Amino acid sequence: MRTLLKGGQVFQKGAFQAADVAVRKGQVEEISPVIPPRMGDRVLDFSHCYLVPGFVDVHVHLREPGFVYKETIAAGTRAAARGGYAAVCAMPNVRPAPDTLPNLRVQLEAIRKGARVPVFPYGSITMGQKGSGMLADFSGLAPYVCAFSDDGKGVQNEELMHLAMLAVKKTGRLIAAHCEDESLLRGGYIHDGPYARAHGHAGICSESETAQVKRDLKLAAKTGCPYHVCHVSAKETVQAIREAKRAGIDVTCETAPHYLLLTDADLQEDGRFKMNPPIREAADRDALIEGILDGTVDMIVTDHAPHSFEEKNKGLEGSLMGVVGLECAFRVLYDRLVRDQKVVSLEKLVALMSLNPRKRFGIPGGLEAGRRADITVIDPQRKGVIDPDSFYSMGRATPFAGWETTGDTVMTMAGGDIVWMAK
Repeated sequence: MRTLLKGGQVFQKGAFQAADVAVRKGQVEEISPVIPPRMGDRVLDFSHCYLVPGFVDVHVHLREPGFVYKETIAAGTRAAARGGYAAVCAMPNVRPAPDTLPNLRVQLEAIRKGARVPVFPYGSITMGQKGSGMLADFSGLAPYVCAFSDDGKGVQNEELMHLAMLAVKKTGRLIAAHCEDESLLRGGYIHDGPYARAHGHAGICSESETAQVKRDLKLAAKTGCPYHVCHVSAKETVQAIREAKRAGIDVTCETAPHYLLLTDADLQEDGRFKMNPPIREAADRDALIEGILDGTVDMIVTDHAPHSFEEKNKGLEGSLMGVVGLECAFRVLYDRLVRDQKVVSLEKLVALMSLNPRKRFGIPGGLEAGRRADITVIDPQRKGVIDPDSFYSMGRATPFAGWETTGDTVMTMAGGDIVWMAK
């Protein structure tokens, strides 16, 4: 079947131009100013829409195997498709942890059975994904994983991380690090800022993130291992990564919508505002936006981390850390940063949500002739309200609940298949 996507503004070589797109046998067959409708078995009119390379989220918790009461691969990838994501990378905090090939095969089989969009799993850095002890089987896992991470746990021992980097470099993969010095946490669970002090909450200092990033940057420089920093939240971390890039260290980093759009002044006594690392102060938010604009921050992820209602219904202190974001990330980013504040261009947002993660993590596909057809269609005028009760994800906790937005995805294509279409 030949599918024609007609009438849209198509993202090509960093800019938009009016064109039609033909998709056949899972690939982008042709992009031309006009392709006659008779040349297609199926013709879809996307006048007044933008066509972009399908989004990729390299930081998603799908919870399966092991925690299917929180999320399943089927539910999580259906949510991804609705949000415009044509591929996701699954973090390793599942059970069994993907620390050996036999354990990873359990996850790969679950992906094979349930995934609506391609899922690229991480391998863990340590056995049991504990952040300590013995290292995982990097050589056995490498052909089947996108990278190695212990997300949820920072590797506490410097020598262990050094050994991990030396071993991972040999595999051709990269390390994606959750950076958190546990000796500096002191029981904190939200940012150590004005809100925590005013409301009697234990705070998490920014240094707990930045100190471990600085340690790892020195190790990356020493070993030459490609290094990626997960969910950056603090201004000091942004500056450390900026300086490392200037020094030629092979480092990239990510942040998430809640760090770009919220501050601790927006916190409420509600578990949907609790995540790790925490939402920080206005200066941190501004530094992250500056980092996006100057290229220090390479990509935006959701850190989609669903929990059950009971686990997220115990306020800021008692709730587990983690919020969901696959179905609302593009909507809030486009509405606030592109359409409203005009601090980021749509072209830049496409790079942050698609081009850059694809390049760094080696995710195939996109919107070019001859490539696997991963395409997201955006209607810049489509209005809506973020309603967690309508989510496909089993998770409901998002700090963006109730936000009114203009601009939304209306179709997601993965490998030439339409995996989601707006009604």
